[in-house]
Amino acid sequence: MKLQSLVLAAATALTMTSAFAVPAGTWTVAAGAHYVDPKSDNGTVSTVLGDFAVDVDGDVRPTISGEYFIADNVGVELLAAIPFHHDITLTDANGNEVDAKTQHLPPTLSVQYHFDGYNLPMNVKPFVGVGVNYTTFFKEKVYIPLAGDYDLDLDDSVGVAGHIGLDIPYAPTESFRIDARYMDIKTDASLNGDKIGEVDISPWVYGVAFVKQF
Repeated sequence: MKLQSLVLAAATALTMTSAFAVPAGTWTVAAGAHYVDPKSDNGTVSTVLGDFAVDVDGDVRPTISGEYFIADNVGVELLAAIPFHHDITLTDANGNEVDAKTQHLPPTLSVQYHFDGYNLPMNVKPFVGVGVNYTTFFKEKVYIPLAGDYDLDLDDSVGVAGHIGLDIPYAPTESFRIDARYMDIKTDASLNGDKIGEVDISPWVYGVAFVKQF
């Protein structure tokens, strides 16, 4: 009976081992890719050509982040990426469409808490974070056939960002990460210098990454 109990205890320990805290002073670097999925109904802009409903499509790009643990399980993370590209469709009440596009960079700084000690299988470590997103737009273009030259401009945006995810370790200092972020991204749009309205992108951002701990 004692042997059976020992075997059962050993098997439980192998499959349900508690994850250890990430100690203060630790660095992690995560390299992967993220998909920016803008909210539906991105607003309406009013121009000399009429009112247009705005639709912004999604895009996926490589990303990298670094996190420094200022206390056990508490880290400060900076997310960076190569520029995301978005096609924009403007549709008037008659169904006529105007095409536009933009690029943006969305660096995001977050404070995060990594949970441990919950006896999750495979030492999976959930985490949550909150911070601030700064998005800068550039290379905006608008295509209006037979209507002359138009200059589209999107202002930079600052907003709150939330972060949730799971780190799944497969080596002592290496993990596979699945995460999702919400970013409050709203930008004022101008056409030939005239304000035409607000574009509300506010996406969910879904990603996967390889994480290395130092």
